[in-house]
Amino acid sequence: MATLWGFVIIAGPLLLLLALVAGRFLNKNSRVSRAETEAATKRVRDEQAAEDAAREPR
Repeated sequence: MATLWGFVIIAGPLLLLLALVAGRFLNKNSRVSRAETEAATKRVRDEQAAEDAAREPR
């Protein structure tokens, strides 16, 4: 039983580290995607602001 816990204590953090490193390297296109997301968000907010301004009574 002690051997199993030793394996869990050593292998657990190593697997977590491996998953984090793999996620970081597999997500290299996030900068391009982030820029596209920011541009789309700005466009939608501008459209919503224009619609809200058109609806407001004067």
